[in-house]
Amino acid sequence: MDVTTILILLLVGAIATYFSGDKLASKVALVFSLGAFGLSLSLLSTYCNGGNISFIANWIDIPKVALAFKADGLAMAMVLLTTALTPLIIFSSFGNSFNNSKNFYALVMFMSFAMTGTFLAADGLLYYVFWELALIPIYFIALIWGNGDAEKRKKAVLKFFIYTLGGSLFMLIAFAYLYSKADSFLLEDLYKLDLTASEQCWVFFAFFLAYAIKIPIIPFHTWQAKVYQKAPTVGTMLLSGIMLKMGLYSVIRWQLPIAPDAAKTYMPVLIGLSIAGVIYGSIVALRQKDLKKLLAYSSLAHVGLIAAGCYTLTLDGLSGAVLQMIAHGFVIVGLFFAAEIIFRRYETRKIDEMGGIRTQTPKFTSMFMILVLASVALPGTFNFVGEFTVLYSLSQVNVWFAILGGTTIILGAYYMLKMFQNSMLGETNAKVFAEVTSNEAITFVVIIAFLLFFGLYPKPIVDLITPSLNEILSNINS
Repeated sequence: MDVTTILILLLVGAIATYFSGDKLASKVALVFSLGAFGLSLSLLSTYCNGGNISFIANWIDIPKVALAFKADGLAMAMVLLTTALTPLIIFSSFGNSFNNSKNFYALVMFMSFAMTGTFLAADGLLYYVFWELALIPIYFIALIWGNGDAEKRKKAVLKFFIYTLGGSLFMLIAFAYLYSKADSFLLEDLYKLDLTASEQCWVFFAFFLAYAIKIPIIPFHTWQAKVYQKAPTVGTMLLSGIMLKMGLYSVIRWQLPIAPDAAKTYMPVLIGLSIAGVIYGSIVALRQKDLKKLLAYSSLAHVGLIAAGCYTLTLDGLSGAVLQMIAHGFVIVGLFFAAEIIFRRYETRKIDEMGGIRTQTPKFTSMFMILVLASVALPGTFNFVGEFTVLYSLSQVNVWFAILGGTTIILGAYYMLKMFQNSMLGETNAKVFAEVTSNEAITFVVIIAFLLFFGLYPKPIVDLITPSLNEILSNINS
């Protein structure tokens, strides 16, 4: 058994969901997504016991394209993130009703299939195919099932589609050039290329455009807040929890090892842009009155810090970035779910129309508070492990990078606690806020348990990803 079985199961799940009909679609999608997660755990066990779960076979002869999937510790960590969050996101949506739900959940499953393929692909053209496939379902999810004014939603989603597609075309051109040099798209062959400084520069920034838009890094972030706000919460969770990690993962897997000299040359600029995103996202979040937009800009600040860790080119930086990718995936999904629960009861996302919720629902308030504290990297939560490691790596490069990057903790604590105070505390609201249902509580408990467990004991994930990161660093430094 190899990793292609996960891809097959997710693809079959998407097809089965579509043909199951509107009434059963959500349940069928949940069953298949849970099956994919269970299979991921089984493959992880095989990998940890020394088994080979990678896969390679010829696909196209001219040009030479292989069905190559690399399953190392880094790839498996991202696959586990995807297959763990997908059933959580689907389960969290059970409190909503969607028109043509078979189409909706089939698109969610297909998006999970494409994102998993992106994390596993070890052939440049195959990787590009999966990268673009992941864009199609989220485009339709946000366009058809999004909220707010239809014209504004169409404009925001179209801008997102054009931005990401345009950036990806530069990446495709870079792959075409690399193929002309290596006569292969295979990742290991691209690593062996001896490119000149000029060639590395062009290839590096062709990749950078695609990844900077997807992550996003300023000034390529202008699509993010509106799409997060206009998309249905399931779409926002998929975007923030998993899809933006495709860009961060790709920086580590593809960009840095293929053009290492360019990465070393432009390191200060890239870290500077990433940290600028931290400061900008935090400051803009301070001024937000819409809960979803506040969380969107908060996410922008956090991923800016993750990107800065990637570009330190150190083991601590890469390790902290991957840990924070996983932690951020869980906490941001939990926070957007909390925003959705409030919207279900109050039909508003405006913070000043909330308040006084604590007196009516202490359970929800307590769980929301834990997620807020995890978001601001309170010691004992998984986010603290990742952020501390990234800040330490930044201090190794330049102490001012660490000081400026640390503003995400200070400003984040201010705007998140202020948001919690304004939305949860105060006098009892005139509107009735029902306590969380069992389904909602299960989703929260799973997310919180994950953040607390790995906040206290991150060693299994560190041990999983470290050999792969050392291998990538050896390619960068050689």
